[in-house]
Amino acid sequence: MSSFVDLRFLAAAVFVLLALIALVVWRRRADRLRMVDMRELEERLKLALWATGQYYWDYDVVAGKVRRLQVKDPGDGNAGRLEAHTLDIRNVAHSEDQPLMTERIQHYLEGNDDRYRSEHRMLDADGKLIWVRASGRAVKRDAAGKVTRMAGTTLDITREREIDDEHRVAAQVLRSMSEAVTVLNRDFEFVSVNPAFTRITGYEETEVIGRSAALLDSSRHDTAFYHHIRALVTRHGHYAGELWQRRKDGEEFLCAYEFNVVLDANGAQQYFVAVLNDITQQKRAEEELRYLANYDTLTGLPNRTLLSERLWRAIMHAQHAQVRIAVLFLDFDRFKDINDSLGHAIGDRILCAAAQRLQATVGEHHTVARLGGDEFTAVLENINSQEDADDVAQAVLKAFEAPLTIDKHLEVSISPSIGISLYPDHGLVPADLLKHADTAMYQAKAAGRRTSMRYDDTMEVATRRRAILSGALRKVLDRNELHLVYQPRLTLASTPSAAARISGAEALLRWSSREHGQIDPTEFILLAEESGLIRDIGEWVLREACQTLRDWRRQGLDDFRMAVNVSGLQLLRGDFPDIVSDILIETGVPASALELELTESVLMASAEQTAARLQAFRELGVSLAIDDFGTGYSSLAYLKRLPITTVKIDKEFIDDLARNPDDAAITGTIIAMAHSLGLNVVAEGVETDTQMQFLQQRHCHEIQGFWLSPPREAQDCLDFIRRWAPAQPDAALVLS
Repeated sequence: MSSFVDLRFLAAAVFVLLALIALVVWRRRADRLRMVDMRELEERLKLALWATGQYYWDYDVVAGKVRRLQVKDPGDGNAGRLEAHTLDIRNVAHSEDQPLMTERIQHYLEGNDDRYRSEHRMLDADGKLIWVRASGRAVKRDAAGKVTRMAGTTLDITREREIDDEHRVAAQVLRSMSEAVTVLNRDFEFVSVNPAFTRITGYEETEVIGRSAALLDSSRHDTAFYHHIRALVTRHGHYAGELWQRRKDGEEFLCAYEFNVVLDANGAQQYFVAVLNDITQQKRAEEELRYLANYDTLTGLPNRTLLSERLWRAIMHAQHAQVRIAVLFLDFDRFKDINDSLGHAIGDRILCAAAQRLQATVGEHHTVARLGGDEFTAVLENINSQEDADDVAQAVLKAFEAPLTIDKHLEVSISPSIGISLYPDHGLVPADLLKHADTAMYQAKAAGRRTSMRYDDTMEVATRRRAILSGALRKVLDRNELHLVYQPRLTLASTPSAAARISGAEALLRWSSREHGQIDPTEFILLAEESGLIRDIGEWVLREACQTLRDWRRQGLDDFRMAVNVSGLQLLRGDFPDIVSDILIETGVPASALELELTESVLMASAEQTAARLQAFRELGVSLAIDDFGTGYSSLAYLKRLPITTVKIDKEFIDDLARNPDDAAITGTIIAMAHSLGLNVVAEGVETDTQMQFLQQRHCHEIQGFWLSPPREAQDCLDFIRRWAPAQPDAALVLS
């Protein structure tokens, strides 16, 4: 019995042992299966995270720790190993983004959202700063329902953010562009436009989407032109140029355009992007700049730049055709006086009128240019001889004999001095031709103005002398090189019982240069006028002449008049009447003893304005005389308006009284006219008895010239006046 019990106990023990072994084996197998499942789950998690590029995280809210699982990509196309990192919640995001992430977590924990979401920056496993999008939910709560654990995923959206930024920037660029940008489909229908498109064309986006780009076609191009452009764009995928387009209101505008193709994923044409820029104003500005660069804005004539270009072309043509070219250089005499007298606005109108008359005289087939101020140049092509150029110059001089009419009521007389140079005689390049024509023009001025002269080599010497004298002239007052001489004037007897007598003298300026000797007045006075020195020199002359007259009056010449020449620049000084008055007071000379002589060209250039200025001198009691009368363009109507007292007949007419019937007739007419107007008349340059008798017979009031006396120094002139007596008063000096 005992053995049986032992046997049963042993069997039970064995069974238990076997059961335990089986349990252990089962549990080990179960663990192995569980390990396999875990490894499979881990592998699947790794593949999922690697495939989606996401991170897995879980957040222990109580501990403030975040455990992050991520797959490190080895870059060989296979998933790497799964790595785990534990971070403090305060170090998960970039320091600048951490507050926002914390706020979003708190917002979720407070039950305000069904899911936690956040976009922020963080460091990846390689320490690189990236943008991520995190989302998650609660996975564990405590007994009170408070979240203690969260889990979720994080996705790297760095490239997505970059693309979004690029799109945002591109969109902003399109919105801010001044050029119109539009996207067209393959049928050239509008797909989208930017705001500049609306501003330029006037069409809103909703008005053009789906419509053909032909909506903007202009009538300045035919339909075939636009079809051709679109065919080129389709063929080449790119095209740029300029064309006319039409706005919504019908206005046409010139635009610069550029087309570029946009390909789809398969490389086929999908869209065309067109950029259009309104260049209408730009083109106009370019044309204006081109015009300003080549044309004078006042007269519309070519300027110096275009003149040089055309002159070069003319020279090349002349070389080939074996013909001559003439260059006429014009400068209007005493234009500065006129400009200062009438004002620059009137002066500009005079220049415009002069330019029109000059072009009309020369002909439209020749180039007339304005170089600046009152300097003009004419280029005469295909001329056969030097005489042809002279003929044109004479035609220009004749054309300006008639006054210019300004604003329909003002007549102004101006005359040019003309210098002529010829190709190839005087130069082979534009610079030389212009320089030599300019030199000849100055010689024409020195010869008396209102004439033309052809260049020759001897003029270079005169030009150099002119430059030297111009510099020396600036020192004449400081060096006391100027002095006056005086030429007596004889008043003829008006009745047989009256005697002729010397009643006046003209003060004449002389320059005795230390380096250059005696300088002819016709040479240096012109230089003084051009440089403006004539104002100071003229004031010196006036004071010196009045001082001499004062001395003579103290020596018994009470009833005696001193004549002083006045330039246009002096006359135009606003304070010149005050200067004259001050000098008269300073020297004690009565105003009635002073006579101011002005040239006819200065007085007649603008008689109406000149009359107002001259009236101030008449109010002082000063006499006024027109010098060189008959050489200008006098108008009797204007002459009557001028407050003058004396007319002086130019020596040019007196010289040939005996030989030239025309001069005799002109002289007689001037004397008769002066009598009819109640003016005193003086004949200049009287040298012979024949001239004297002619003038006496026609009742000329006074004479001046070598027949009576040459100009003399002050004391010599006074002595001559005192001892003078007519040799035959009843025969030669008594008017019948």
